[in-house]
Amino acid sequence: QERLVESGGGSVQAGGALRLSCVASGTIYSDYCLGWFRQAPGKERRVVAQIDSDGNTVYSPSVKGRFTISQDKAKNIMYLQMNDLEPEDTAMYYCAAGPPPVASTCADFGVWGQGTQVTVSS
Repeated sequence: QERLVESGGGSVQAGGALRLSCVASGTIYSDYCLGWFRQAPGKERRVVAQIDSDGNTVYSPSVKGRFTISQDKAKNIMYLQMNDLEPEDTAMYYCAAGPPPVASTCADFGVWGQGTQVTVSS
């Protein structure tokens, strides 16, 4: 079974940057979707960015141009580089894995990490 572990969260001031990492272990498939999600207190969990095994990426409009999702297949690590952070980016960030995309769409993420907290102060 696949296992995901996030790291890299922390507290920064607005305008700062953080890089989140998600290390995958266990059973890892050659075709997949990976994603970063976030959940702020009292709000629903929302997708931030996704990447598939071919390297195709999708971003939420709220982070496009500021965040970059990437992966190191050799090390089984996914990253989220977050630049120009805003207080609205404060949330628990989760990485997730799921089956390969259907019609270019990732869905049914079934494996989740434990989350890493990101706090951005104004």
